[in-house]
Amino acid sequence: MAGYATRVRADIARWREIGLIDPATAEALMRDVAANERASLSFGSILAMMAALLFGAAILIFVAANWEAFPRLLRVAALFAVILAGYVGGAVLKTRDHAAIGEALWIVAAAAFGGSIALIGQMYHLSGDEASALVTWFAGTALAAVALRSSPLTVAAVGIADAWLVLKGSGFYWRAEIPHLFIVMAIVLFAISFWTRSRAARHLIILSVVLYLVLSAMDHHDTLPVAMSLAIVSVLLFAASVFAGDAIDRILQLGGRLPLHALLGFLTGMAIIQFELADESTYNSGFAVASIVALASIVAAIMLAGRESRGLRWLAYTGFAFELAIIYSVTLRSMLDTAGFFLAAAVLLGMLALVIIRIEKRMKAPAGTGAAA
Repeated sequence: MAGYATRVRADIARWREIGLIDPATAEALMRDVAANERASLSFGSILAMMAALLFGAAILIFVAANWEAFPRLLRVAALFAVILAGYVGGAVLKTRDHAAIGEALWIVAAAAFGGSIALIGQMYHLSGDEASALVTWFAGTALAAVALRSSPLTVAAVGIADAWLVLKGSGFYWRAEIPHLFIVMAIVLFAISFWTRSRAARHLIILSVVLYLVLSAMDHHDTLPVAMSLAIVSVLLFAASVFAGDAIDRILQLGGRLPLHALLGFLTGMAIIQFELADESTYNSGFAVASIVALASIVAAIMLAGRESRGLRWLAYTGFAFELAIIYSVTLRSMLDTAGFFLAAAVLLGMLALVIIRIEKRMKAPAGTGAAA
């Protein structure tokens, strides 16, 4: 957004110089850009946040390494002191116009809270496992995000929930099972993100739900229903975002990127379907139908929403390349003449290149010129 604001300011100055707008209009436009510009992190602020995270990690490692040398009461006091200093110090810095460093200290405090759960649990031999510790860490971080109205803490809570989902679903520490409680977490975090004004958290939550559905599809013996549900829901969301985009974006506040998420969900669902149907023992016309649907939908997505989103176009192009790869890998087993496939693929890619070039030219042209063409 900061880059966009900079470009708009440069355009306004250029328009004023060549006489397209008068000075009063230029000044009004500049004020509007400044009023709607989101605060962004500078490179120095990012370095400060990274330094704070490393400092917090160093404190926790030092405490853990010298754990037995400290009296028990001092151990607990030291951990709580780090947490308190992080949250209080961050709040003080936020009020003194040092937002980035203040947010970094809040992240340090949240990390210290997670480390404290593990160290105190070990010290007092508390019952429970790593899963319970992660859920407690998630709850504490989410509560801190609400209390402090912090966007980075909201993103951190989403990251902790994702870690719990992946570790639980993959069986890294425990018996592998899909934690369906994650959906409740996602809903709660999505609601919190509006209070903390964290658009980044909302984007991450949507991607996390897609990951949850992928893990659910892999966990089920009957994969197709889950994958088909993901693809169908994604199509419905894409259609809604195209034909009622403004109304939906006012509710979800995703910056107009719902079509991009919907296309990613659709491509993910279709990929799972194709992998399921591509098994040699079950190969039939179902794979061909799924491939045709995927390719046709990619073209439709570009035509319906490609003009508004370069990211969507590139995702569509990547999806098309993936489709060609998977179609080739499946059909190679049944093709006697591989050269014939490459010839057909070359012709298809050439035609696709021409179509893409024409689409890009039409999308770059002004609305009136495109319509006339």
